[in-house]
Amino acid sequence: MSQSILITGGAGFIGRAVARALVARGDRVRVLDSLIDQVHGGLGRPDDLPDAVDLRRGDVRDPAAVAQSLIGIDKVIHLAAEVGVGQSMYAVERYVSVNDLGTAVLFQALIERPVQRVVVASSMSVYGEGLYRDSEGALIEDVARQPRSGPEAPWDPLDARGRPLKPVPTPEWKRPALASVYALSKYAQERLTLMLAPAYGMEGVALRLWNAYGPGQALSNPYTGVLAIFASRLHNGAAPVIFEDGHQLRDFVQVDDVAQAFLLALDRREAAGQVYNIGSGEYRSVREVATLLARAMGRTDIVPEIAGKMRAGDIRHCIPDIGKAKAELGYAPRRDFADGLAELAAWVAAQQDAQDRVAEARRELEKRGLVA
Repeated sequence: MSQSILITGGAGFIGRAVARALVARGDRVRVLDSLIDQVHGGLGRPDDLPDAVDLRRGDVRDPAAVAQSLIGIDKVIHLAAEVGVGQSMYAVERYVSVNDLGTAVLFQALIERPVQRVVVASSMSVYGEGLYRDSEGALIEDVARQPRSGPEAPWDPLDARGRPLKPVPTPEWKRPALASVYALSKYAQERLTLMLAPAYGMEGVALRLWNAYGPGQALSNPYTGVLAIFASRLHNGAAPVIFEDGHQLRDFVQVDDVAQAFLLALDRREAAGQVYNIGSGEYRSVREVATLLARAMGRTDIVPEIAGKMRAGDIRHCIPDIGKAKAELGYAPRRDFADGLAELAAWVAAQQDAQDRVAEARRELEKRGLVA
């Protein structure tokens, strides 16, 4: 049965993939998006947003725009947010305003015009450091990064006796450890959704997303996903900049798999009130990923720059346990990483307006003492 779905922030990278998937299955889709310059480069309607989508330009913090967008809507996917750990550490008011006030405005409107279900995009960043295991086999969930004592000190966290801890897949039960303004704001979005939806007869679901990638990312936004940042650098003949030593572990999930997760979270009865990790279930070092992307883009002549410095708010290792999403949602990531990189590389090669703004973003962090 066809449904009417509102996607806040639906003109963004993930939102467009979700919109395409919804339209393909016959749903009616409305998008509310402010089309900010940092993400959209001053352009209008994105080319890959289906014509059938009702796009409304407006800010999620504008009560009138939100109220109008909710008319006739059955369910909401809430993606509207400022995204970027590093930038959030100095653009504090902006991130808290858009992410948290925006979510509050949305739910204020939903009190008067409730829907069946709200699915919010949370983030792996809420975990801070992921789950670890010590040399005795005990699980450690409260690892906190400490400043390195010197250039020879290890990047990886150690136990109280100075022994290395091993990162293991992080399940949803791990307690949050909020290390950035972005993480704090995403956790507030998640908690507002799961608190307020059932209080007003709705259902809430939160998806904690890992590093989404694929064609359509904002290549000129230096605070977008790391693969898009690396791709923009390589496309412009510059070396990808890798903070720390490059051996930090991450999970990279293709955007079509993320879209699949949102559709399942919209519909599965079991999902009401739940939180789910959404990733690929595979993990790689950032250094390995930069090398693989350079190979896919035919730029093996460019060697990544290892910065040897850490940004405030960054975590060392966080990889997902996606068992709960598989069992309860029927989530099954399908996209092979090598195929996904090849698809991304082909798309990037066709782009004419990928501006490399990494150096500018790095200067912004350095002048505030947020890189050390």
